Amino acid sequence: MPRPRKCRKVCCLPDNDGFVPISGGEERTPIVLNVDEYEAIRLIDREGFSQEQCGEYMRIARTTVQQIYAVARKKLADVLVEGLPLRIEGGDFALCSGNSAAYGCRNCYQQKFHPMHEKPKGDHIMRIAVTHENGEIFQHFGHTEQFKIYDVEDGNIISSEIVDAGGSGHGALAGVLSALKVDALICGGIGDGAQMALSDAGIRLYGGVSGSADAAAEALAAGELDFNPNVRCDHHDHHGEGHSCGSHGCDHHSCG
Repeated sequence: MPRPRKCRKVCCLPDNDGFVPISGGEERTPIVLNVDEYEAIRLIDREGFSQEQCGEYMRIARTTVQQIYAVARKKLADVLVEGLPLRIEGGDFALCSGNSAAYGCRNCYQQKFHPMHEKPKGDHIMRIAVTHENGEIFQHFGHTEQFKIYDVEDGNIISSEIVDAGGSGHGALAGVLSALKVDALICGGIGDGAQMALSDAGIRLYGGVSGSADAAAEALAAGELDFNPNVRCDHHDHHGEGHSCGSHGCDHHSCG
């Protein structure tokens, strides 16, 4: 019986999940770089981690890091030499919760946003986040600059406030909401990768909603919100099926 593959811890999804050559060729079959392969490249080549440090951060053996890194470098070489499109998706991984201390990423978005945005929440409070702009529901989750946060108790909104998203890309916004202890998100369009990140964080999604942010939050609190369960946003939906570690034999959805 083969040994199960260990789940690889990843800081966050990349903000750009695809690249095409500027001289054309986007119609060619793309090279697919898995998210855990992307993370190994990011940690070693950009953050300056050793392979041993990378392994401790991703919670895998150094020999596994060597294998992942070698495969990733070969894929990037093919992209550069052959002029092929690149997509970043899939793999066996879980998103970081921001609670890891050993060899933490020096630019970890979770470590950044937990002290900035972590809000206390009562045991019986439901916390709703709405993508927000000028009182309306902002229609592109990955580009939202602020959320309006509502606390609900016994079906009634008891408080609300506007929170700056901190200029995060869509790969990090799920972490911002997790730091805020959000239970549900109301938004317009949202890509597949961001949807999976929200699912990993245990945040329920109510997409395809437009109009007043306050009215939508009130409707959700009352159990009467009209939303689209099949919502998607074609601006950034290339994190294909299988990016969540849970669908590849890993028994948890986030790493501490």
